[in-house]
Amino acid sequence: MPADLAVIGLGHLGLPLAQAAVAAGIETVGYDSGPVTDSTLTAAEIRRMSAAGFRVTTNPAELGRVRTAVICAPTQLGADRALDLSAVGEAGHALAARLRPHTTVILESAVHPGVTEDHLRPILEEGSGLRAGRDFHLAYSPSRLDPGNRTHGVSNTPKVIGGLTPACTESAHAFYARLTEKVVRARGLREAETVQLLETNYRHVNIALMNEMAVLCHDLGVDLWDVIRCAETKPYGFQAFRPGPGVGGHGVPLDPNYLPHTTRTPGHPLRMVGLAQEINNRMPQYVIQRSATLLNEHGKSARGARVLLLGVTYKPDLADQEGSPAREIASRLLDLGASVSYHDPFIAGWRVRDLPVPRAESLYEAAANADLTILLQHHRTYDLQGLAVKAQLLLDTRGASPAGAAHRL
Repeated sequence: MPADLAVIGLGHLGLPLAQAAVAAGIETVGYDSGPVTDSTLTAAEIRRMSAAGFRVTTNPAELGRVRTAVICAPTQLGADRALDLSAVGEAGHALAARLRPHTTVILESAVHPGVTEDHLRPILEEGSGLRAGRDFHLAYSPSRLDPGNRTHGVSNTPKVIGGLTPACTESAHAFYARLTEKVVRARGLREAETVQLLETNYRHVNIALMNEMAVLCHDLGVDLWDVIRCAETKPYGFQAFRPGPGVGGHGVPLDPNYLPHTTRTPGHPLRMVGLAQEINNRMPQYVIQRSATLLNEHGKSARGARVLLLGVTYKPDLADQEGSPAREIASRLLDLGASVSYHDPFIAGWRVRDLPVPRAESLYEAAANADLTILLQHHRTYDLQGLAVKAQLLLDTRGASPAGAAHRL
């Protein structure tokens, strides 16, 4: 059965986009060569999508029967800090062999400037024999999905789009106008791609500033959380970010030092981005340092200590663990000889170093028995006032507990 839209890649970007398209009455097919990996949609939500006509397929032939194809393939930084574009390439090859004239192809994956034109375009053209901008439309749109956000969704978050040609931009505009209230035209592909770069790096740089402030304020004996509370009353020139045990999520900061040579800016690296990443990467170790100090101050050693980790996901009230600092913190605690357990209402089983970590079934009993309880993620089900009473020692890395109820980052 033909569909208006094919969403290629059903992970944290693709499945919510498909959900929004189905809700807008767009006939949608989801294509993925592997299992559906999104953890932000519930099974009930996916069933409702299916009831409304959404289909999932592993047959690439389905891609040749749509008017619009949106590539939402995952991209991550490799060990060499370079962006892994292999999934984007695979999606491009699968689509290219079935690409028909007049199709609109849009890339939403997080990429560095130049990928749509220099990497995806040749794959599509060589595999199809068609010419981008003449035979089919090619555009880029940075994803602005914020999992778990109850205020801003697809329909009320402005969508940025940039095309290879003005006609490509208009075709992408026409598609997204069916999904969202406002579509913003960028000047071209690279401008739209750089929007993604700026928005992601903006988040990481500002979180890094707060993480540095957290360390400084602890050393000065200043309550940073009260400082932030007061500072965010300023009606201009300040946006509140908050520190934490590390920076999770799917959006990775991109430093031009690690971009391909053709897109690198010699002599003008984003030094602040690299420094921010360095600062944020140090936070799990800082949590370990604070934990060991707290234990020592109460006459206990990290070796043999019973440590309970609360919340191992990267975001509150979601099951998504992408980039969560919990795994590194647990690993470092194990290195110190601690006995680690965890509690998370969204994670039924958790492994570190490919070994299962014991899950606390009774939260208050586990907190009472643990030498140290560390709040890594503040799920709404956690009563921190009650936990502070039960726990022998509580380290709150999210500043969510009432003042004086716990030791805060």
